Amino acid sequence: MINIHNKTLQDLEFPTVLQQVSEHCITPLGNERALEIAPYRNKTELLNSLQLTYEYVSSFANDNRIPNHSFDTISKEIKLLNIENTFLEVHSLKKIAAISTTSNEIVLFLKKFEEYYPQLHEYASHIEVTKIIIDKINAIIDRFGDIKDNASDKLYDLRQSINKVKGQINSSFATALNTYHGLEYLDDIRESVLENRRVLAVKAMYRRKVKGTILGSSKTGSIVYMEPEATLKYSRELNNLEYEEKEEITRILKEVTEYIRPFNELFAKYQEFLITIDVISAKAKYAQSLNAILPEITEDRSMFLREAYHPLLYLNNLKKKAKTFPQTVELKQDSRIIVISGPNAGGKSITLKTVGLLQVMLQSGMLIPVHERSKACLFDRVMSDIGDNQSIENHLSTYSYRLKQMNYFLRKCNKNTLFLIDEFGTGSDPELGGALAETFLEEFYHREAFGIITTHYSNLKILANELPNMLNANMLFDERTLEPLFKLVIGQAGSSFTFEVAQKNGIPFGLINRAKKKIERSKVRFDATIAKLQKERSKLEKTGQSLKLNEKKKIEEADKLEEINTRIQKKLESYQELYDSNQRLIYLGQKVDDLADKYFNNKQKRALMDELFKLVQVENSKRKKVNKKEKQKIKAKENRVKKEVEKKVEVIREKKKEAKQKAIEAPKPKPILTIGDRVRLEDGRAVGTIDKIEKNKAVVNYGIFTTNVSLDQLELVERVK
Repeated sequence: MINIHNKTLQDLEFPTVLQQVSEHCITPLGNERALEIAPYRNKTELLNSLQLTYEYVSSFANDNRIPNHSFDTISKEIKLLNIENTFLEVHSLKKIAAISTTSNEIVLFLKKFEEYYPQLHEYASHIEVTKIIIDKINAIIDRFGDIKDNASDKLYDLRQSINKVKGQINSSFATALNTYHGLEYLDDIRESVLENRRVLAVKAMYRRKVKGTILGSSKTGSIVYMEPEATLKYSRELNNLEYEEKEEITRILKEVTEYIRPFNELFAKYQEFLITIDVISAKAKYAQSLNAILPEITEDRSMFLREAYHPLLYLNNLKKKAKTFPQTVELKQDSRIIVISGPNAGGKSITLKTVGLLQVMLQSGMLIPVHERSKACLFDRVMSDIGDNQSIENHLSTYSYRLKQMNYFLRKCNKNTLFLIDEFGTGSDPELGGALAETFLEEFYHREAFGIITTHYSNLKILANELPNMLNANMLFDERTLEPLFKLVIGQAGSSFTFEVAQKNGIPFGLINRAKKKIERSKVRFDATIAKLQKERSKLEKTGQSLKLNEKKKIEEADKLEEINTRIQKKLESYQELYDSNQRLIYLGQKVDDLADKYFNNKQKRALMDELFKLVQVENSKRKKVNKKEKQKIKAKENRVKKEVEKKVEVIREKKKEAKQKAIEAPKPKPILTIGDRVRLEDGRAVGTIDKIEKNKAVVNYGIFTTNVSLDQLELVERVK
């Protein structure tokens, strides 16, 4: 039996999460139910709830979206149906028809797509699908919420008669209006409406000459409102017919109410079904906003939350466009308890709360924001002691309250328990409180409970180092700026950086030294050693990241070089083929030139033809038989290589041409230097001023010394002003 105390839910800010979930509900009853979400007591129900939420989240990513589940509350209608001889009004019947239609649509949809939503279908399959109620209500009520004319034969006849009488009223009124208007008995407005009746606006002086009933007069008394005598007769008839119509509508509503009364239990089921769907939908939408998933639920006692985010912090930072740092925490049989230490404001408490809140959310059927390869297990009890719980009402100090909490922990703690304690052992004398805290921690350890604690006590850090199934951990800090890095490191205790933080905040160095002398030297050395190790760990982390980055760059460069090498190899092969082809052509050209020279000397045509024929035969014997397509490919390849070579040759020629042009160009004439110009040697940096010029030589003053230099060796920096 799973049991998580309400105090733990408050400590972990679970009600705030529920408030955020409830905001995703689309019905008032769903909103109320979401605020009542609590950890499940039964494991089967919990796993079923998780699966329902997971399946609903999956509906957001496919084309088969679950139909809308919005509905109007019918709690009042359900109560009325339980009372005999009551009947429902038209709007109530419309609500019942709507909730029945919505429920039927969702149940039939989940049946159709059972393969996609097996668990949701299983849950919905217990809801009866029936169209009898919908058809019965729709038979008498139209889409505008009015009773249809054909709801009964009597109603049809009554409405026909009403329409006929209304026509007679209008006709008789129009006749009277025209008659008295012609006699100029009526005011300029001629007519008005009083008590939902058309009346003549008669001038007061002529009221006795008009036949009819006076229904009122104007404020000044100059106009009298009268219903004509002919119209009055029909109005009475209309009143009687409308009364009969109302009676018939009431009879129809009673008949329909009696018909649907036996289905009252089904209506309650429909409403409960849609409330549950609304809550599941809200959980799914909340999960989507957090990028939350359903981790693997393991049977063995182990938890691995990889890249876990605190939901409230994540959503808050998302609004501010600030970064949220995830944490990776692992608890298993051989590392059941983690002791987190380090300076304040480093993220210790947030890490502890993240683990606790995610565990409570998971055990309440909600998905959690962790990496998809995370694993989680279920605990029978999650206990917490977080924050200053000083109780004014009960006259308890912080320490007294914490001792009461520890007593509760000792009574309930076992191997199926997860405990979370922030600032363990504080509230009393550090030495005595630390010793008692150490004893409590040993007791939790021997009971094989799982837990995370945060502390500044050195003895708890040492204990975690000595016991085999307990681990030290710390939140990383930048060793130079002492700014938190919000990264949990398992396996090493954290220094509190007490004196370093004090120095950073401007406390005089002399006071810090006096404080150091007041405490045990061994303790200072212990804390200093931890601080040094922490700094080394931080440096190693950075070095490791740098090495990984360099390795990645080298691999990329090696791939690029390999690619370049392959391309060069292919080009070399192509150039080799072109070279061989050109060499063969040169050889043939020389042969033909020799034959031409020989023929030039002896003029023997037959010998020439024999030699040429032999040459052709020798060349043909070297050729392979290739088809037309292969010839074209070879030719194309040769042309491509040839073009590449020509391009490169062209570039080389252009460069040579440019170099030649530069060589031809005459050097620019040197400026004529005068006394007072600022100059420097052609290959020097120092700038001086010309004091004197004699026989193509200048005396240059550098401030500290002067020197004689040839004018040809000087270049102008700035003309004399």
